[in-house]
Amino acid sequence: MKIKILVTGGAGFIGSALVSALLAKQNYYVVVIDDLSTGDILKLPPRDTQNFKFIRCDVNDYQSIAAVMHSYKFDYVFHYAAMVGVIRTQQHPLKVLHDIDGIRNVCSLSKNTGVKRLFFASSSEIYGEPFEIPQHVYTTPLNSRVPYAIVKNVGEAYLRSYYQEFGLEYSIFRFFNTYGPKQSMDFVMSKFMIKALKNENIEIYGDGSQTRTFCYINDNIEACLNAFEQNLVVNDVVNIGGNKEITIKNLAEIIIQKTNSKSKIVRVPPLKDGDMHRRCPDNTYMKEQLLKRELIPLEEGIQKLLHVGLFDNTK
Repeated sequence: MKIKILVTGGAGFIGSALVSALLAKQNYYVVVIDDLSTGDILKLPPRDTQNFKFIRCDVNDYQSIAAVMHSYKFDYVFHYAAMVGVIRTQQHPLKVLHDIDGIRNVCSLSKNTGVKRLFFASSSEIYGEPFEIPQHVYTTPLNSRVPYAIVKNVGEAYLRSYYQEFGLEYSIFRFFNTYGPKQSMDFVMSKFMIKALKNENIEIYGDGSQTRTFCYINDNIEACLNAFEQNLVVNDVVNIGGNKEITIKNLAEIIIQKTNSKSKIVRVPPLKDGDMHRRCPDNTYMKEQLLKRELIPLEEGIQKLLHVGLFDNTK
C-alpha cells in the first residue's frame, strides 16, 4: 500500500519541486492542495499523472481542508502553504496573519486523522536582525516583528504545542533564500535573472550592502526528503540554506556577468521594513547529516538556471 502524503501549497515554487521529487519515488500517493493565489497549476505534473491528485482548496478555510484530510487519512503532511513575497506580505499584512488559521487547521486535523508526522515550512525571517552570525536554531533570538515572521514563529509554537499535548510529531524547516527553476518574480534571484536576460535595469534597495545566502532548490529538496525518509529532525528544527554570504549588489554584478547582460544596477529607496541587513544560517546539520556534502555553489546554481531557462514570471 502506498504512503499517502499531503502537500499544502504544492503549486508553489518549493512545494511543486517537493511534489516532483516525491512522485519520482514511486511508493507515495501525493495529494496537493493550493488555492492558486500565488501558486501556479503549470508547476505541477499533469492531472493524469499516476499517484497524484490536485485539489484546489484554501487551507485557511476549515471546512474545505477538513473534507480533504478526513477523506484521505494522510500518513504525512508537508504544510508549505503561505502567502509569500516581501512586497506582497508587506502590502497585505492581514492576509498574512490569516495564515495562522491554516496552521491551526492543519495541526488539529493532523492530530484527529492519524497523521504520523507534520513537516512545516518556516523561514529565516523569524530571526530578524541577527544578534549573531551564523544564525543558530537554538541560540539566535527570534526577534522579527513583521507579520510574515510572526506567523512562522506562531506556526512553530503550534507544532511544539501539539506534540506536547497530543504527541503529534513534527519537523520544522527554516528556509533561507532558495532559488531555482519555476520561482516567481517575487524573489531576488529570479527577479534579477529575468531583468538581466532582458537587459533591463536591476533595482537594488538602498546601497545593496545587505547580505544573503542562497540555496539551490535541489539541495533544499534533497535535505528535506532525507529528513523525512531517514527519520531525522524529529520534533526538532533545522536551518535549510546556504552559508556563503554575498551582498545583493555583488549578486546583481555576478548575474550581469554570467548573462552577458547590458543591464545597469539602479538604487531605489530602502524597504520600509523586513529587509534585514544580514542573513546567514548555521547549516552544519544540513550539510553533515541531511546532505553529507557541501551545497551547490552559487555560480554553479546560476549556470544551472541559465541552462534550464525556466522561470515563472506570471505572478
